[in-house]
Amino acid sequence: MRSWLFVTGSSFPISGLLALVVSLLLHATAVGEEPKAEVFRPTAGEFPPLEKAHSYRGELVFVDHANRRGSIRVQSDGKFRFISPNPFAMLPYGIVRYHGAPADLRDVPLGTMMHVRAFLPPDPESSSVPVLPVDNRTKKEGNAGVGSAPAENHVLLLEDEPSYCLREGLVWKLKELEIKNNQGMIVARREPKAGGDTRAEEETMTFDAATRIWRGREFIGVQELIAEGIWPAGGKKSLDDQAVLLGITWKPTPSGAFNRFHISDIWLDDAAMQRAARHQTESHKAFIRSRWMPAHVDAVEYGKFGRATVTATLFGGMDESLYADFSKDSRALMAAAENTLKHWASGTAGTAQMASKGPILDVTKAGGAVPLGSSGIQIRFETDLITEGIRPTRVVRIRPANWPDLHVPREEYLRDHKATHEERFPTPDIFPKY
Repeated sequence: MRSWLFVTGSSFPISGLLALVVSLLLHATAVGEEPKAEVFRPTAGEFPPLEKAHSYRGELVFVDHANRRGSIRVQSDGKFRFISPNPFAMLPYGIVRYHGAPADLRDVPLGTMMHVRAFLPPDPESSSVPVLPVDNRTKKEGNAGVGSAPAENHVLLLEDEPSYCLREGLVWKLKELEIKNNQGMIVARREPKAGGDTRAEEETMTFDAATRIWRGREFIGVQELIAEGIWPAGGKKSLDDQAVLLGITWKPTPSGAFNRFHISDIWLDDAAMQRAARHQTESHKAFIRSRWMPAHVDAVEYGKFGRATVTATLFGGMDESLYADFSKDSRALMAAAENTLKHWASGTAGTAQMASKGPILDVTKAGGAVPLGSSGIQIRFETDLITEGIRPTRVVRIRPANWPDLHVPREEYLRDHKATHEERFPTPDIFPKY
């Protein structure tokens, strides 16, 4: 039996109508009218799939570390110096990586080129950075070109060049350098560590006497490489595709080059890179122990007289030794937090004084692939005094009782009885309007 559709007095078989629609779409594509891209926003309490994130790269030019936001000059097809910094906010479970290790925004020097994986604001009304039209990355902004201000400004993954290369299994192959007065240019290409990628494009970057060079446990400079005869004092030299990892920044360069980047660091071997990662890891571990582990609440089972059992998933991207401190039958403290990960407090009372306390009943680890942003570790926590901010989909901070009881600085917590909307979700007004 055939199905029919009646349109303005005429009848068409549904199969014929579908063929007509397909034909129209193909015609539109043929004349350059591409179908609209899918609009995706993360959902509270869920970790979004990485494959739906928009990817871009840019220079970190501003950081508001207490509110986990900042601005990035996004690399586009335009001239880099003309590009206005584009504000971004870290998602609550968003991960920052620096030198191949976990980091906080405050760890990353301004000027560092960062790789970004980001989404549209989950809730535009409470976004702490400007909300842009969803198709903004398709618009041209004068000399800045197309793609310099993407609406996808809520970041899941923010990583510097060596972190990106380590995650993707890439290295920089140095082809040639030209040097004079301890500064010059290096021609290199980024490709898989195993090699064989003929699509890798060569890139020319600057270096100078301030470029840091790491070799094993040594920290040396351009002058030392010249003194050892490895690099010449002047002229050109082939580097024979030497495999290294690079730290990349941007600074104004001579010769009218608009999109030339600068080498801040060169790691000559794995030992040097591992040493940098180890140092950054230790710094971040101390930071998290003082600020507590972030998580989101999956479920709350309410009992009598304020008693409750809370199930929460710990956020990902931390060193494994931090997760190991969450063990069954150990005691912990859980406190409400905002999406910026700011603590809630009460007047002069610290987070520990306002937190719910009790034992960890169980710790489970998810099997299989775990989405980025999640640790895959879920805890069940029991308390005899549940607080208002501990609700499903809400963000909390958790501290095992054996972590130090430290008090965070004023800009990193909210006074609940005085907190305005602007304090809970800082407005975009602090950002300049270019």
